[in-house]
Amino acid sequence: MGYRSLRDLDWPLLIVTLALCALGVLQIYSATNSTKWADAWWKQIIWIISGLLMMWVVSMIDYHALLERVSYFYLGSVFLLLLTLILGNKVFGSTRWIGYGGFRLQTSEFVKIVLILLVARFLTDAKLLGSAEKLSGEKSLTWRDLGLLGALVGVPMALVMKQPDLGTSLTYVPILVAGVLIAGLRWKYLAIIAAVIVVSLPIGYYFLKPYQKDRLASFVSPDRDPKGTGFQVIQSRIAVGHGGMWGRGAKESSQTHLGFLPVPHTDFIFSSFAEEHGFVGIVVALVLYFLLIMQVVQNAQTATDKAGLFICMGVAALLLFHVLVNVGMVVGRMPVTGIPLPLMSSGGSNTWSIFLMLGLVNGVRLRRFVN
Repeated sequence: MGYRSLRDLDWPLLIVTLALCALGVLQIYSATNSTKWADAWWKQIIWIISGLLMMWVVSMIDYHALLERVSYFYLGSVFLLLLTLILGNKVFGSTRWIGYGGFRLQTSEFVKIVLILLVARFLTDAKLLGSAEKLSGEKSLTWRDLGLLGALVGVPMALVMKQPDLGTSLTYVPILVAGVLIAGLRWKYLAIIAAVIVVSLPIGYYFLKPYQKDRLASFVSPDRDPKGTGFQVIQSRIAVGHGGMWGRGAKESSQTHLGFLPVPHTDFIFSSFAEEHGFVGIVVALVLYFLLIMQVVQNAQTATDKAGLFICMGVAALLLFHVLVNVGMVVGRMPVTGIPLPLMSSGGSNTWSIFLMLGLVNGVRLRRFVN
């Protein structure tokens, strides 16, 4: 099995994860009570329980076996994204889900796991990095390495953007960035890449969908269209401010329960949580996220090999990106991108993908106890 006893499991990681899940379920129940989403809280419990089972199964698998088969996983994920574009369910103008009847999966969420494994395999493969330059006795990535890895990550990114789902496609970037920075990147390379990104931003703007441009405009000036594109941001900021120090409680949370927050149990669950639990509740939630990410980083530091290091840091970077963007979005410091809050936002695909990632992290930890 790869472990000696149950005590070898990462219990701090599991406890913090379940604490965040509990906050999420309670907030989903409060935010959706007497609404058309009133069953969302118990569905979330089902996703969490099944997610825990998935986490357990993945943690029992030697991650080296997964890395050896990552090329098949990658081809399969690209195929699923293409299948989603062709046969997927169209909701709110986006084709992101595939399924039958009431069961749907957002395939792009599970691509994150494949990319974490792909980046880890690429950066630890001696053959692919055979041309790497030597700096102080250590390898440094070359333009060839960056180009090949960027192309591999870029293919699923392009397919997800085609759905269109800019938010999820952007979550693939921190996986790539964390990997190349840890592997070793010359400062001049970093400066050139940063310059290219800055120059490309104005060009990329013209390739955005009209609703995506509206979101950027509402981010810059939400008061410009307070009843249209700026409505979500304005109402979200009001909800956060309305919470005060201790929160208003469920009965007094006007923004949540009077329908001013369009989706208080998914993308804007943090706004609803802030209104009902105030600054104190916000601090508790953010501390839990900090502990979760630091526990993942701690597993990276104690990993038995570089592959385990890259896997854990890829998960940590992704979780940090999700939290920063979602929290920044609800307080008006980030554009509205539809990126959910890990373990708290309602949704099966994202919940399952997070648990699978944490299963990988726990698997890295368990390899330390192999005889």
